Amino acid sequence: MLRPQAVIFDIGNMLIEWNPERFYDARLGADRRRAMFAAVDLHGMKDRIVAGGLFRETIHETAAAHPAWETKIRWWHDHWTEMASPRIDGSIARLRGLRARGVPVFALTSFGVHSLASARTQYPFLAEFDRSCVSAQRGGVKPDPQIIAMVEADCGLPPEAPRFADHRADNITAAARRGWRTHQFETWQGWARRLAAAGLLTQEEAGL
Repeated sequence: MLRPQAVIFDIGNMLIEWNPERFYDARLGADRRRAMFAAVDLHGMKDRIVAGGLFRETIHETAAAHPAWETKIRWWHDHWTEMASPRIDGSIARLRGLRARGVPVFALTSFGVHSLASARTQYPFLAEFDRSCVSAQRGGVKPDPQIIAMVEADCGLPPEAPRFADHRADNITAAARRGWRTHQFETWQGWARRLAAAGLLTQEEAGL
């Protein structure tokens, strides 16, 4: 079997935890948070941003349309880096370990342009990828096969060459259908074992 020639990382819930419900639970309590999320399609708002919508403007437009929750909706912008936290240090160490061994490391992520720029001020490792394919810049969102094909074209690799990890089953399925070798991320330790098994890291480098 061909040894993987590159590794492709998801970012949310693989390198940075992403759980807006947890953020709002801590500030509003679970009951009020559930009421807010039932009244306002906040995940739909996020989907518009990662598809290319402007970060601040999309959030403020949504807030203005729901005056009962306006201040709380704006927290999505004003406290975004707090919401997108904490970092997953075990995954970050594996990313850096791969780069130290000369393995090309790419990102394939559903992110808004301005929210990614904001995240990079808090998480400098997001600038350490050899290449990044960002949904808002490319006009495609996982699991759309179009954005997966864009990565192949951009990296110049055949489908069987990369190893791809993502926390969502639908994204993994879409990549596997194109021939990518995949790993559904649950813990950094499980990902590290997969990298070691593929010969991309030693057991020591994998932290095992």
